[in-house]
Amino acid sequence: MNRTLTRPVTEDEIRTYETDGVVCLRGIVDQDWIAFIGDLLEQDKANPSDMVKNINAKGARGDFFGDTFVWQHVDGFRRAIFESPLAEAAAAVTRSAKVNLIFDQILIKEPETTTPTNWHHDATFWPVAGDKIATVWLSLDRADAETGAMEFVAGSHRWGKRFKAVSFDPSEAYEEDLPPVPDIDAERDRHRIIRYDLEPGDCTIHHGLLLHAAPGNASQTARRRAYLTRWGGDDATYNPRPNLQRMLRDPGIAPGAPLDSDLFPVVWRNGLVDA
Repeated sequence: MNRTLTRPVTEDEIRTYETDGVVCLRGIVDQDWIAFIGDLLEQDKANPSDMVKNINAKGARGDFFGDTFVWQHVDGFRRAIFESPLAEAAAAVTRSAKVNLIFDQILIKEPETTTPTNWHHDATFWPVAGDKIATVWLSLDRADAETGAMEFVAGSHRWGKRFKAVSFDPSEAYEEDLPPVPDIDAERDRHRIIRYDLEPGDCTIHHGLLLHAAPGNASQTARRRAYLTRWGGDDATYNPRPNLQRMLRDPGIAPGAPLDSDLFPVVWRNGLVDA
């Protein structure tokens, strides 16, 4: 299994991320990693952590499964974080000399799952401040329009706006005083919407303030499995606020301090992995 990127991230790719808020990197992990992480997803789904929540829309068909902080629940995910090139990819794209793991997550949309992923951006869910905050969304299956590939509003990370977090759990609400996410579907002609079709081993990396969404999985046979790692780069600091997505525990660091802690470990620093 490859410990470093299969090729360098190019300057054009970094500029695409900076301009659009998202970039696609093809085949950054080899197929041994895909098989290894895929097995871990099945272990977690069979025995979820205490962080799991119901994210199926009311009355929806199929099954949309998600779990967070899985590296603290299934041992092999720690290896995926510290031995795969995911941290290196996040550091390269955000031009960071170090990256901290915020948390990892698995998302599985089984065949004929009608629950969509509603338009949102990530940063308002998390107790983290800074511009160099990104998600690496690693595809374990083919993701396309039928199976529920992500869509992104290009450039929305530079609107200078923060929108209220809307929980994926229908029974849960966040209370931060922020405006709602615009109805992007009603105004699609006003935006440049990006979708990347992904093969196993491809990933997208998107900025924490980039608006994105995904439809359900309309395929009758194909699954849509993804392993997500959330990263804070050089300028990321701890920013606790009320009514946010629940973290696994208090990280024990002061507001405004760097993320460095057991909960948010430094994984990659100046080209080296902090195992």
